[in-house]
Amino acid sequence: MSTTHETPEIEHDHGDVNGGWLRPAVFGAMDGLVSNAALIAGVAGGTRGAPDTSAVVLAGLAGLAAGAFSMAAGEYASVASQAEAAEFEVEKERKEIIANPEGETAELAEMLTDRGLDADLAAEVAAQVHRDLDSAVAVHSMQEFGIDPDELARPGVAAVSSFVSFSLGAFVPVLPYLLGVEILWPSMVLTLLALFGCGAVVTRLTNRPWWYGGGRQVVLGAAAFAITYLVGIAVGQGVG
Repeated sequence: MSTTHETPEIEHDHGDVNGGWLRPAVFGAMDGLVSNAALIAGVAGGTRGAPDTSAVVLAGLAGLAAGAFSMAAGEYASVASQAEAAEFEVEKERKEIIANPEGETAELAEMLTDRGLDADLAAEVAAQVHRDLDSAVAVHSMQEFGIDPDELARPGVAAVSSFVSFSLGAFVPVLPYLLGVEILWPSMVLTLLALFGCGAVVTRLTNRPWWYGGGRQVVLGAAAFAITYLVGIAVGQGVG
């Protein structure tokens, strides 16, 4: 009777430790929540007692627009510079492989040996990799400076993501005022709830419990709002 051996099925997945889309989106939203809510709290503190809340709404919408465009521009410039630097290193590695294929093959074999492969096997693998220039460039790039040439960051996507996520976060503290509320605390409560949700989502990328991540964001956000509110009161009294 013959015995067949089946390959064991892999039943686990690893999270994206680089954050993928989740990290920049959530952190962009949290930035919008904290910065705009703090701005609104400061303006509300400085104009407390005034019958008209239009100054608070104007400040909130201006903060949303300014912050969103600033985040998008900054993210675009940052990611574009990073991608250009990566492309430069990848192209330099390509030129080195073309100019000295034997030396680069030996270098890859040495790196594989350092990672635990037998010397003969490492030499064979390196030789097979170097049969295709693009494959050799990709493997050397990953081994030497941790860059996958096929997965370079796209500045346009990063800019749009930052713009949208910041805008959504910054809109939350303004929303109660747009619905007719004329006092500060509903805006702050809604913002703290949103911060708790964002903090809980971020724990998907860590080993922290969801309540810890959410609670930490609430504490930090509340501190920012309280400080800017007190600053607004002091400044309002000084210029009033």
